[in-house]
Amino acid sequence: MTLKFKIEAPKIPTLLESANFQDVYYEEDPFLSNCTIENARLDHEEIDQLVLSKIVFKNVSFIGSSFPRIDMTDVVFENCDLSNANFTEGIIHRVTFKECKLMGVNFSQANLGNVSFIESLANMSDFVDARLKQVKFNQTSLQNANYSDCRLVKVNFDQCDLNEVEFTQTNLKGIDISSCTFTRINVAIENLYGCEVSQEQAIGFASLLGLKVKE
Repeated sequence: MTLKFKIEAPKIPTLLESANFQDVYYEEDPFLSNCTIENARLDHEEIDQLVLSKIVFKNVSFIGSSFPRIDMTDVVFENCDLSNANFTEGIIHRVTFKECKLMGVNFSQANLGNVSFIESLANMSDFVDARLKQVKFNQTSLQNANYSDCRLVKVNFDQCDLNEVEFTQTNLKGIDISSCTFTRINVAIENLYGCEVSQEQAIGFASLLGLKVKE
């Protein structure tokens, strides 16, 4: 039976002032909060230990930007392009990515809690050695994403493309992938114990055991 859980949405103030991302450079420590940033190109920015709080980003490009050890709380990205962005070792809490491009984004060794990926493109994204708790991927393409050595707690994949996803040394117990599509995923059979799959998917996994299913 699928474990039901609720994702805490970002807590965003009703009124936010428009801001310029470059304002972070005027702070002693790189920090930005309580604002909205729209229609900006912030490609290839590089900031270590950036802190973002209570911010809405709309139509913003962060292509190739590097924010290692970022601390994000109560942030919304809507229709943003974060392709090849670096969030390694980040703390990401109550964050929503909606209709975003996240191709090749690096979340390795990051901690994600109450995070939603909605109708986004996240092929080749990297979650190696990351910790995900109360995270939902909804109608998101995750082709060739890497979840190796990942800890998944209350994580839901709903109507996602999981083709060629890497789950090496990642336990899928309690994870429901029954509504997802894939031709092949990389997972050890022992790590499938307790994973919820559709009947069609079960037939495919049976081949991993060397079984031949009669029709």
